[in-house]
Amino acid sequence: MTPTPKYLTTAQMREADRRAIEVIGIPGPVLMNNAGAAVFTKVTGPKVGVVCGKGNNGGDGYVVARLALLAGYDTRVIVLAERESIQGDAAIFMHAYENLGGPIQFINNEDDAKAATESLSDCTTLVDAILGTGITGEVRGLAAIAINLWPTNPRTIAVDIPSGMNADTGEPCGGCIRADATVTFQFPKAGFENPGAQEYIGDLTIADIGIPEICGDDEAWQKRFE
Repeated sequence: MTPTPKYLTTAQMREADRRAIEVIGIPGPVLMNNAGAAVFTKVTGPKVGVVCGKGNNGGDGYVVARLALLAGYDTRVIVLAERESIQGDAAIFMHAYENLGGPIQFINNEDDAKAATESLSDCTTLVDAILGTGITGEVRGLAAIAINLWPTNPRTIAVDIPSGMNADTGEPCGGCIRADATVTFQFPKAGFENPGAQEYIGDLTIADIGIPEICGDDEAWQKRFE
């Protein structure tokens, strides 16, 4: 019998990540690489487009892009941010993708965001790595343009959560990606229990990326570590 998954709020998921990295000692880049690798299992070629934001969701996207490139797929990455804004673990995997010769385009204005997003319509698979679980208010700026102009022909895989969805309520924050499949990491998000979220999530996969279950269980955690 398959156990009922434990749904976590954004705050609980953030704490689970912190516990895994800061207390258990699992390096953040290891978890990010595991996350991207899980998403890649849903990707099909021959043409793959990955749209990244400037945060860790984008970092997962660079991992997917690297693996797609190594698999021989025609891969391209669009980043809705300036190069200098990519920091931390995400920068590690951005550089790894670039160092392998992966094409990448950084976007800093609305016209380029429109053109770049529309250019992805010939892809076989699109990977949505724009926004993660931290979004609450209405999506604006370059992210909103990409979401609203997202091509409908390619199959879309969302990284952790469809960009533009409130992870706690399952409601769209204005615009929201309608994914064919979503690969969420370690624990499903609380908003996924909202029946209305299904039309944006598509087929849901809960991927084990190496965060121990105890990190998401406050009672067990307190008994063991506090």
